[in-house]
Amino acid sequence: MTKNLFLSAFVLFLTFSGFAQKVEFTEYDLDNGLHVILHEDNTAPVVTVGVMYHVGAKDEAKGRTGFAHFFEHLLFEGTENIERGEWFNIVAANGGSNNANTTQDRTYYYETFPSNALELGLWMESERMLHPVINQVGVDTQNEVVKEEKRSRIDNAPYGKVAYSTGINPYMFDKHPYKNSVIGTMEDLDAAQLDEFKAFFDKYYNPNNATLVVAGDIDIDETKKMIKSYFGPIPSGEEVERVNIKEDPIQEKIVATEYDSNIQIPLKVLVYRTPSMKDRDAYVLDMISTLLTDGKSSRMYKRMVDDEQIALQVLAFARSMEDYGTYVIGALPLGDTSLEKLTQVMDEEIEKLQSELISEREYQKLQNKFENRFVNSNSSIQGIAGSLATYNMLYDNTDLINEEIEIYESITREEIQEVAKKYLKENKRLELDYLPESNE
Repeated sequence: MTKNLFLSAFVLFLTFSGFAQKVEFTEYDLDNGLHVILHEDNTAPVVTVGVMYHVGAKDEAKGRTGFAHFFEHLLFEGTENIERGEWFNIVAANGGSNNANTTQDRTYYYETFPSNALELGLWMESERMLHPVINQVGVDTQNEVVKEEKRSRIDNAPYGKVAYSTGINPYMFDKHPYKNSVIGTMEDLDAAQLDEFKAFFDKYYNPNNATLVVAGDIDIDETKKMIKSYFGPIPSGEEVERVNIKEDPIQEKIVATEYDSNIQIPLKVLVYRTPSMKDRDAYVLDMISTLLTDGKSSRMYKRMVDDEQIALQVLAFARSMEDYGTYVIGALPLGDTSLEKLTQVMDEEIEKLQSELISEREYQKLQNKFENRFVNSNSSIQGIAGSLATYNMLYDNTDLINEEIEIYESITREEIQEVAKKYLKENKRLELDYLPESNE
């Protein structure tokens, strides 16, 4: 027993030591505008090299949706010095792994290697930026890859149009390109000419529109020399004009129905338009999501799934983006429960948030969960690299990797109530019935 108590105390000490540990980093700009962030951690012989480009689905021209996501795939095709199809083989042969992802606001490529392959990672990412081969063979190949991804993740996946917002955002945004999906339409990609793909690359994939992050077992001075050697000669591009489109406020409730042939159980979804990810209210909404549906003791789960047994599952999450966000609340009915009944109960839980302060016990539980999340987000070199790039590019504050937890800690119970009143309004939302395929 004494041994177990000692072990528990030791684990607790390590947890809070990790919580208090600051992520140190160095950041600077090359002459060509590339922003560089370096984080040295020599505890394990691993390094992550990542490049984030400030281009996402919102930057695409009308009638040419899906370009940013398409480039997530296309820029693995090869370069002038990396033969077509060899990118993944080179990474694997050197004990590494790699991936990329695209959002509405940015595209991120990264490799994680044993630290003795750091120079290889820098060379490969500089090759991607300076010497990509963009030809018709690659475009045709990746066109088929993207079509298959769309089929598997959206068209043929249960609730795919909700998970990827393709069944939500067109209702929430009228003017802003957030109304388009990240994966785009296949008609747009099929219609695009090779010159259009080359022009898109030339416009966005330049050092002055990118952040390079190197994290892990590195020597700062040596890494700087390698970065200057590989990335310094890459010329700047034209300054990118950022999207600056304002949406009119939603003035009345939007009622819609979407159908999905891949489901048997309907879904009731309530969606609200919310502010930029940089806005303090976005952090408060994140806490509200946790309060409502994170875990079996959360408010909506306990009431709707456990106590009243009217829901098979409940959900609440904020999808925050650089310009705006959406906030989604939903439930799957259990048995013969109507979608109207689910809406009624969800509205009661929202009204309770708006009319009463959450308890001190709930508040402390929220704080504990966010401290836990903070510790976990900085528990891997790969995670730290991604966070550093994101905070720099989308929040314009790299040190949020250390400071963000302070924002959550400073949020009060009164703020939670006020933000619920401000955004979760019945006359400013989408009410979506997501149903099994119609027999019509």
